[in-house]
Formats: sequence, structure tokens, C-alpha cells
Amino acid sequence: MSTVAPVVQPAQPTTPEGPDFEFVKSWKVTISLSIFTVLGFLLLVVFGRDGTSIMRLSTSSDLIQLPDVELPTRLTGIVISVLLLLITAVSVWLVRAKARAPIWLICVYAVLVLIGFLAWAAADKSIPVPGLLFGSLSLAVPLIFGALGGVISERVGVVNIAIEGQLLAGAFTSAMVASLTHQPLLGLLAAMLAGVLVSMVLAAFAIKYFVDQVIVGVVLNVLVIGLTGFLYSQVMAPNAALLNQPPRFERINIPLLSEIPIIGPVFFRQTLIVYIMYVAVAVVYYGIFHTKWGLRLRSVGEHPQAADTVGINVASTRFWNVSIAGAIVGLGGAYFTLGSVGAFGKEMTAGAGFIALAAVIFGRWDPIRATLAALLFGFASNLQNVLSIIGSPVPSEFMLMLPYLVTIFAVAGLVGQSRGPAASGKPYIKS
Repeated sequence: MSTVAPVVQPAQPTTPEGPDFEFVKSWKVTISLSIFTVLGFLLLVVFGRDGTSIMRLSTSSDLIQLPDVELPTRLTGIVISVLLLLITAVSVWLVRAKARAPIWLICVYAVLVLIGFLAWAAADKSIPVPGLLFGSLSLAVPLIFGALGGVISERVGVVNIAIEGQLLAGAFTSAMVASLTHQPLLGLLAAMLAGVLVSMVLAAFAIKYFVDQVIVGVVLNVLVIGLTGFLYSQVMAPNAALLNQPPRFERINIPLLSEIPIIGPVFFRQTLIVYIMYVAVAVVYYGIFHTKWGLRLRSVGEHPQAADTVGINVASTRFWNVSIAGAIVGLGGAYFTLGSVGAFGKEMTAGAGFIALAAVIFGRWDPIRATLAALLFGFASNLQNVLSIIGSPVPSEFMLMLPYLVTIFAVAGLVGQSRGPAASGKPYIKS
């Protein structure tokens, strides 16, 4: 007697591209754009400034010299205000048509806001664009390493609030080891080890003992801040010549690429740590989305019980991936002492770990997007320095708030509806 095998219909996708997806109107992005359009009109038109704003595109050491761009300050503000109004109107139309504003449209809006603000602030002055971008990348490097570690941790199901502590531990350890050995590479390895140790403590309490991950992270941050502060005051500072004078990595100019106008000096005249960062971003992105390791990692972070049923050791996968994340964050800590400042200082990370965590959320747990978010925050931090140098009329108190205002606006105003890994922050108790 023959039997007929049942025909199994493929399940319909429930993602935004599937037929079962129901669009939910969200006016969050549109409201944010509207607010900034009104503020832009007030600043650029109502309180517009007369004069000429000069954008300097080349440095004296560049092989290819680009001419300066001169913008009439008031006219530039009027044109940009009109363009911002048009983009906001398009955003309103898209929401009413049950469509989302594309990311490129938001990027264009952000660039226009930036150009308008720079033109307004630099009336009858000049802004060195390569210097602005170079400083932005330098400030973003530890944020990018921290964001990459945060993405890996949250993708595997562990909320990594301890990024700040991992950065600080990496900075302290790299400074001490590199000073003693006079080898920055050994300092770099020591920073990775320090990040791993902090991560292992987080993983042990969160995975094995089921302690609340946020509480563990906060406690670790306080512990590392206190420990490094104590060791700095009692050990490092009294012996600064021996313990706190690490050799820094020299800049490496990539032939040909370093001579590309504007972007060449920014991206290809950097230290070894920055080049490692480029590789790390590519490797983490490819690994998470195109390898078996990434598939296991994401499955544990989304549905650990299902991963367990197919033979994946959930606890082990989480533990070792959180440790890998700590090693990556430790590299960011080493950049403070071996690539940027050149010596360790008390609490020198200054909240960079929390901004990196915001970049993870803003980037929607994607390595590339988180990197772009970290670059945005780095740019906001460096912008205050540049505007202070050129004597901008913007109050210094506002400039100090700018990086944090950008962080709040980005996470609260532009992220919109987003969902992190389903099992992130939830301990897995095997039944």
C-alpha cells in the first residue's frame, strides 16, 4: 500500500519583507526632523550671520592640494533651511504612505545640518576639514572597539554594561606593561588580556550564577574605576618615569592611499591600532553574519532553548564569546595610552564605554551601523574642540554638552522601533 507524503508549505516570513508584515506608523523620526528643521531655521535664518565661511580641504603636507571652498554664510543658511524643510515634508509623506524614511535620506539631512551649522559657526573664519575628520576618527577609535565588543556580547545574549571598565582596564594595563617592557605590542596584548579578565568575571556571574547582568556590569565598572584609581595614586604616579611613560605606536602612511585628497590623511596616516580596528570591523561583521560561529552566536542570543536542542552548549558559547568581546574592547583601551594620549590618567575613558553602548543600540546591534554611530559620536566630540579653537560664538557650556546631546538624540530620536536579540539579558536555565 503506497502512501503519499504530505506537502509541506514553506512558512511565510514575518519580517518586514514578508506578506504577513503589518506596517506600524511611527512619527518619531519625522517629529525629530521637524524639531531640528525649526531649530535650523531659527539659527540659520532668523539669527543668521553675515560673512564668508571658508572650508579648508587640504593640509600643507598633502601631495594634491584642493582649493578652499568659500560659502556666503547667510545665503548658505537660507538654502539649507529650505532643503531641510523639503526633506521633512518628504518624511511626513512617507509615514502617511505607510513607508519608512530611508537611511540615506536621514544621512543627507544630517550632512545638511552639519554644513549649515559649520557655515554659521565659521563666519569670516576657516575650518580645517581634514583636521576635523582626523580628530573625529581618533576620538571614535575606542568607541568603535567598545561597540564591537558590545555587539558580540549582546548578540550572544549578555548585556555588556562593563564596557567602560574593560576600556579602563585595558588603558591601565597597556600603559604599565608597555612602560616596563618598552614594547607597545606587549602593551597591546596585555590590554586584551585585561579586557578578557573583566569579561570573564561578568560572564561567570551572569551565566553560571544567574546574577542580573546590568547589576554585575555596573559593579564591575565601579570596581575597575576604584582599583585603577588606587593603583594609579599609590603605585603608578609615584613611579611615573618607570610605569607611566609607554612608547606610542608611530603613524604608518599607506603609499598612494594616504595621498587621496581629504580621506587619505584621515584614514591612511594612522597607527597600527587603527588599522587593526579596520580589520576588526570587517572580521566581526563577516563572522557574525556569514560563518557558522556567527550563526551559533546569534541562535544563542535569540533562542537559547532551540540552540540547546540542536546540541549547542549555550553556557560555553556565551562565556567564550563574551571573553572575545572583552579582548576587542581591551584594544580600545590600549588606544588611549599607546595611540592617543601617551600616558594613563585617572578615569581617562570619561564615559566612553557608555557612549559605545549607545552606539550599539543606535546601530541596531549591527557591527557596521554601530561603527558609523561611534564615528558620529567621535565627530560630535571633536567638533567642540575645533569650534573652540576658531572662536565660535557657540557657548562653551553647550559645546561640552554636544557629544551627549548627540547621543541622546540619536538613541531616542532616530533609532525608532528596534528590537535587540530576544534573549539578551535573560539567563538561560537548562530544564
